[in-house]
Amino acid sequence: MKTIFATFLFFGLALTGATAQNKMTKSDLTHVVLFKFKPEATPAKVKEIVAAFEALPSKIKQIKGFKWGTNNSPEKLNKGLTHAFVLTFDNEKDRDAYLPHPAHKEFGKIVGPWLDEVTVVDFTNQAK
Repeated sequence: MKTIFATFLFFGLALTGATAQNKMTKSDLTHVVLFKFKPEATPAKVKEIVAAFEALPSKIKQIKGFKWGTNNSPEKLNKGLTHAFVLTFDNEKDRDAYLPHPAHKEFGKIVGPWLDEVTVVDFTNQAK
């Protein structure tokens, strides 16, 4: 139950930040990606992976907003997930174009071997 609460709290904070920074509309789609790296992923490798993820908005026009950070929650409920990435799209159609995009697929090849866990949740704002 605590994990579910922490997850919803994170998404709520991510949406709040995205709204202020990216001028989201009610129909925008938020794509949240959480990574737990394998122990053998060196800090240099993680930095390389983050740089590759940061490059995606310049390669994929459908990405409307992008931000990322490392976990700093004092609650200790992250279950080893250390890196959070929040992308916004105008709608599901744009997200659906992003998923099979060659640049996204190439990024998957870069990050895949180094991930122990990945969590992805997409949502459209339902807050009143």
